[in-house]
Amino acid sequence: MAERRMFAKTIIDSDSFLDMPSSTQNLYFHLSMRADDDGFINNPKKIQRMIGVSEDDLKLLIAKNFIIPFDSGVCVIKHWKIHNYIRNDRYKETVYEEEKLLLSIKNNGAYTLGIPNGDNCGYQLDTQDRLGKDRLGKDRLGKDRLDYQRIVDMYNDICISFPKCTKLSDARKKSIKARYNTGYTEDDFKKLFEMAEESTFLKGGNNSNWSANFDWLIKDANIIKVLDGNYSDNKNKENKSNAKTITISGRECKLDKDGRIIIDGLAHTKEEAEHLIELDRRNAEEEWEGFE
Repeated sequence: MAERRMFAKTIIDSDSFLDMPSSTQNLYFHLSMRADDDGFINNPKKIQRMIGVSEDDLKLLIAKNFIIPFDSGVCVIKHWKIHNYIRNDRYKETVYEEEKLLLSIKNNGAYTLGIPNGDNCGYQLDTQDRLGKDRLGKDRLGKDRLDYQRIVDMYNDICISFPKCTKLSDARKKSIKARYNTGYTEDDFKKLFEMAEESTFLKGGNNSNWSANFDWLIKDANIIKVLDGNYSDNKNKENKSNAKTITISGRECKLDKDGRIIIDGLAHTKEEAEHLIELDRRNAEEEWEGFE
């Protein structure tokens, strides 16, 4: 998760914000600093008590639409996407997927409750959770009925070189539903699994002998990279033939013309690359353990 947080002056210099008491403004800054990479906070009342402001300050932020509360007790910073845009290599998706599915993004970047209907309602999907507006018109499974088992069966039938997915847990259902709600279709899942099965790298043909699994493939940050062909054998061969490489922690990485290490399309120092590779390894292990 990214550690730095930013604030847009268009929000914090507005009369609506500056008219609030300093204690309420202080609470807003503390909530924003402790939010996850999608702007969600699971302990707003604890933070309110910790900094010594009253519950009325929290209520005022809700009343003036600076935060959006949910029945679960979680809340989200309404203008989070205006304040912050986090690089994909640092972005970690929120664990509060059910609450996130209740939100849409206005054209100005602010969260709003409710899923828009129609093409001219003034909303768009979050750019960190989408394939693009061009996918919005594609056919997909009905909103009221998703055939989760069909996706799992498709994976098991196509990805014969990968570990079998034997249990359809609630966490897996949430991940599948989240992908559909951000524009992916059944055809996208089929293509994802076909491209994964054709990828030598994803099947363990890499220096660390790591291989993907169902949970890794359907994660939002990974599905787009597979569909873009980042792990295809042809692209890997092309990259190897046209670029110098270096092996870090058992992973072969490209070097740019200045000798910096390329990971997910971005250049890093050796120290940064080692840190990112270690995080990827830990995340993969945690995801695998969490779904078993």
